[in-house]
Amino acid sequence: MVIVFGGCGEKAADAPVAMATDPAFAAEQQQWRQQRYTDLVAADGWTTLVGLHWLEHKAHYIGRGPGSGIRLAVGPDKLGMVARTGDQVWFTPERGVALTVDGAPVHGRIRFFSDRDGTPTVIAFDGGKGHLSLIHRGERFALRVKHADAASRTGFTGLLYWPGGPSWKVQARFVPHPAGKTLSIVDITGLTTAMPNAGALEFERDGTTYRLEAIGEPGGPLFVIFGDRTSGHGSYPAGRYLDTDAPDAQGRVVLDFNHAYNPPCAFTPFATCPLTPPENRLDLRVDAGEKAYHAPEGEG
Repeated sequence: MVIVFGGCGEKAADAPVAMATDPAFAAEQQQWRQQRYTDLVAADGWTTLVGLHWLEHKAHYIGRGPGSGIRLAVGPDKLGMVARTGDQVWFTPERGVALTVDGAPVHGRIRFFSDRDGTPTVIAFDGGKGHLSLIHRGERFALRVKHADAASRTGFTGLLYWPGGPSWKVQARFVPHPAGKTLSIVDITGLTTAMPNAGALEFERDGTTYRLEAIGEPGGPLFVIFGDRTSGHGSYPAGRYLDTDAPDAQGRVVLDFNHAYNPPCAFTPFATCPLTPPENRLDLRVDAGEKAYHAPEGEG
């Protein structure tokens, strides 16, 4: 296995990729791991997530202080008020609190756009260390809170990898589905969402054919959520994720299981991760990609 160490301000470890005989392959894998590490510990990466607060009423005062209807783990005692009118959410800042959106000061009531809108609103506080955003799941909205000083970021222990190797970079055949087909995906909160299911990916391993349902629109990149025989036995129990390019003109897709990665829920309890659908539970041991994350003692 390969271990990536380092605090959030350090470079990911330079440990070599195991079982890689091709220098170009080894360099590609190490570059991917470096980028994966950098993204996780970025100032707004998944390791900075410190809160998830569902909007249960028409209006909520929010802040760290005891007088807030939604108490945040970080930030000023009084941050502002969030109000919902139908499918629209609005934010009114507390007077005297320094907040910005896209670098511009927030002085009055603004529309609070969610991650389902074209341009989500991200409200910065604590001099830009903190970020408040809105997520939309089904009929519900929730506040997502991030902070650069989160213990899950400053104490990040690094990533572990299965040995993997070139043999886990396999070519799959894309089997298209009828237009408009969806796949029911349950997330960690229990919500079921119908996601676009452009087709399936079939590949062979040791003489056996396996099939994975892919999420995505026809002609576009694909996203796979899968479980395998390492799930709960060295890999994250709920499964792992894998991204691919769009199928080529011959319907071929490269599945690089060395790039299988953990969902955000492996690093924080405040994410809303989609879980492995029954169709994608492989009777196969995929000893490539990320292993389960182990948070510092007392966290996670």
